[in-house]
Amino acid sequence: MDSKEIQKIKLRFGIIGNSEELNRAIEIAMQVAPADVTVLVTGESGVGKEFFPQIIHQNSARKHNKYIAVNCGAIPEGTIDSELFGHVKGAFTGAIEERNGYFAEANNGTIFLDEIGELPLSTQARLLRVLEAKEYIKVGSSRVEKTNVRVVAATNVNLLDAIAQGKFREDLYYRLNTIVIKIPALRERPADIPLLFRKFASDTAERYTIPPLQLTDSAKRLLSAYPWPGNIRQLKNITEQISFLSKQREVTEEMLREYLPEIKPNLPILSTSKSQQSKTFESERDILYQVLFDMRKDITELKQQVSALTGGELPRHHQPVGQPSLFPSQYGDTPATISISSMKEQKHDDIEYQDTEEYVEEAVSIEDAEKELIRRALIRSRGKRKIAAQELKISERTLYRKIKEYNLENY
Repeated sequence: MDSKEIQKIKLRFGIIGNSEELNRAIEIAMQVAPADVTVLVTGESGVGKEFFPQIIHQNSARKHNKYIAVNCGAIPEGTIDSELFGHVKGAFTGAIEERNGYFAEANNGTIFLDEIGELPLSTQARLLRVLEAKEYIKVGSSRVEKTNVRVVAATNVNLLDAIAQGKFREDLYYRLNTIVIKIPALRERPADIPLLFRKFASDTAERYTIPPLQLTDSAKRLLSAYPWPGNIRQLKNITEQISFLSKQREVTEEMLREYLPEIKPNLPILSTSKSQQSKTFESERDILYQVLFDMRKDITELKQQVSALTGGELPRHHQPVGQPSLFPSQYGDTPATISISSMKEQKHDDIEYQDTEEYVEEAVSIEDAEKELIRRALIRSRGKRKIAAQELKISERTLYRKIKEYNLENY
């Protein structure tokens, strides 16, 4: 495809940017659109993956039939099979009549399965049958139904990691992996960031009849250098905040810093590098152990201050015999690396916990740390659970379950 054709696609679907990676993703979508093959769209949360299934559908032979988008992470596990494949009357409590699912409704069209990595394993088996044989069975029925539907899926998690953890079927992965379209993260296309800001500022100004924002050169540089863990979704949110709350229409670097949240290294920010992809809330306990580790570091600093005030060192015998230190010691020991296995293998029998660090280790449970992490995310997002789930890198379904489990409904 030449640049003019790609530009037409961008104008039609409202895509802003000129990066080579973005143009390549659009080109692949246009190439596979007529082929009627299964497509997997990958990329971090908030990069705009939802545009590409629409590009594929609108440029395929199915464009005059239905296009249905389904967020797999937002549907409760107990009802997702019914939503996707339908159910018969009496299949479960509340099934007062037979109902078609999305695969029946999208027959001869396209279905977009967003957050496909959140599908339960039982649902993954049903989906595999659709992809292989174009057939499914409604919940509570024994009759095989046929469907002629094209599947485009999207995920912001590493499915190979999910396979290794037993959360995703390998055979389904290879069925979905026929064509992969990788959408670049916003930080990978810094030249596009000021263009997107200007677009969002202009749209907000037009919608609410307010003067548009203008960026100074230093503000543009800061905007382009910021890592944007929430990608385009976060940039749009920040732009709208400044548009409404700032009386000044020229955005300076100092103004911009007031609205950009500080990036903390212990937050589970999704990265495109393989070394960072595992640091998501797929492994919740890894994150929670890191939280506990940070708390212990704070306690260590407090102990050092107390020691300085008293003019002496804290006695070393409070360290349990045979137990490695979980934080840097003022006695010159080499700091031990915290890990799940070492935490699980530690024995606490016949140990008298008198020191502050041991008391914290005993008193702060994993569940308490998880509850506190979720509570803070809800406060930061002002109760907006979708934003909180994105920050924590968990699905909305998981967040709703945790909120109910920890009685956090009022946040």
